[in-house]
Amino acid sequence: MQGTAIGFWGPTTSSVDWCETNYAHLYYVSELFNSVSSLAMVLAGVLGIMLHRRVLERRFMLAFAMVSVVGLGSIAFHATLLFQFQMMDELPMLWLALVIVYILVENRPEPRFGRWFPLVLFGHAVLTTSLTSLTHGRLQFYLFHASFASLELFALGRVYLIHRRSQDATARRIYRLGMSAYALAIVLWLSDIRYCSTLNVTLPAMGIPNPQFHAWWHILVSCGFYALLMVIAHDRLKTLGRSPQVRFTAGVIPIVRGTPAP
Repeated sequence: MQGTAIGFWGPTTSSVDWCETNYAHLYYVSELFNSVSSLAMVLAGVLGIMLHRRVLERRFMLAFAMVSVVGLGSIAFHATLLFQFQMMDELPMLWLALVIVYILVENRPEPRFGRWFPLVLFGHAVLTTSLTSLTHGRLQFYLFHASFASLELFALGRVYLIHRRSQDATARRIYRLGMSAYALAIVLWLSDIRYCSTLNVTLPAMGIPNPQFHAWWHILVSCGFYALLMVIAHDRLKTLGRSPQVRFTAGVIPIVRGTPAP
């Protein structure tokens, strides 16, 4: 637990307390940097919907919407460090991962596996939701991350295969940028856990503030996820015969465009 201060929300009840001193800046917000940085996920989801609502299918709109939901849940979780708000962060992450798995697997013009595949994913959602929400402490922490990481690794592997067969230079570049941001985010997430005493005690004692690695994780994973979803969307439009192209708005934000659906 990072600090002993008790703020507006009372004692911490979440199964994890990140490496940011609690209530160090505001009485009403436990982890200020982690809360504010979660806005990056909300923004990534909103931008995805606004820029692609007339281009991509509803499955992509659902994915972008879930990204924003994860961001809102993350804000609530880090602001309060209460278990019920932790679930508002972690459960949507699991559901988002399942949506991405569906998009990656059902990537043919016609349904590949029929109705049973969504039912299997729904059953998986029920199972992982139960494991995540009905356990506590370290067991809860490890069960959630094992459930999410297995889906995450599967999805990243499928996106890598998309990258390998892609002939579009811009899409391949966006994949490399997305994976770089995602990989760096994971390194910072792990470092925030592993070296917390150094980051939150040793460095401040030397006059160096905590670099807030978990907050940077929020920002980088938002950028990485958005970029990788653009790669998936590009491949989907190609599968549908819609001649996809990757463009940039504001000079830095990639968007996917394609010919109208027949």
